Amino acid sequence: MEAPEWDPLKNDTLPPTLTPAVPPYVKLGLTIVYTVFYSLLFVFIYVQLWLVLHYRHKRFSYQTVFLFLCLFWASLRTVLFSFYFRDFVTANSFSPFIFWLLYCFPVCLQFFTLTLMNLYFTQVIFKAKSKYSPELLKYRLPLYLASLFISLLFLLVNLTCAVLVRTQNSERKVIVSVRVAINDTLFVLCAVSLSICLYKISKMSLANIYLESKGSSVCQVTSIGVTVILLYTSRACYNLFILSFSQTKKVNSFDYDWYNVSDQADLKCQLGDAGYIVFGVILFVWELLPTSLVVYFFRVRNPTKDLFLSRLL
Repeated sequence: MEAPEWDPLKNDTLPPTLTPAVPPYVKLGLTIVYTVFYSLLFVFIYVQLWLVLHYRHKRFSYQTVFLFLCLFWASLRTVLFSFYFRDFVTANSFSPFIFWLLYCFPVCLQFFTLTLMNLYFTQVIFKAKSKYSPELLKYRLPLYLASLFISLLFLLVNLTCAVLVRTQNSERKVIVSVRVAINDTLFVLCAVSLSICLYKISKMSLANIYLESKGSSVCQVTSIGVTVILLYTSRACYNLFILSFSQTKKVNSFDYDWYNVSDQADLKCQLGDAGYIVFGVILFVWELLPTSLVVYFFRVRNPTKDLFLSRLL
């Protein structure tokens, strides 16, 4: 049985519920799988942060900041899915702040990691060119400030829209539409910027030398970067397409009307079990996979082993 339609204009106080649409063992099994994957990623990142201390790497660097962001992201997703073991209603009837923190804030953290990747690869370009063009170094501070501004803008838009959705029920869809348009446009722009950085790095021999000194290579950077770009861009384009399409026609095939649960969970407050399954699958493909790839790239390496390998090369 599918859950009846819920109209926020008639009753905005009714807590969202999830009604059985698939066998309970399927739902439980998927919940276990989702929780285990996010927990494993959390443990892996946690170990990496301890290795930073063990190998005496810099405690404040692109690597540590990125790992801390991903650790926080993995913890939020793990906590969210842990609620689905016993009480689905509780997982969908949090207070406004907790609901935003568990469902929406992880998308902000992902955007922060994307801007951080842009900064990191831009620094690789600056270091490779600084020997011949030292004037490039003067652009580092403006670049940091611009990235900080974009990240704060992304966070502010999400917070503001989350508050407005709770107070302006009649304009719920308009508010979410604005947020989706801004969020996904910024995602696409950052993905384009990252692709430009990767293209420039692939053409620079000095960048390859710098990356090899860090235990990586241009080929590895390019493959991971292109995968992340494609995943984030496809998610953004999908959200924008479904949002515009849903304005004129209700879409039921392949549960397209759940689109908002990937990062716009406040537009649709009632999800059936089928929507929950798709929710987990989408988070796996468009969140867990790209984040895991980049965590692998920023993993902590044994400096002694890297030095030995560099001598062999």
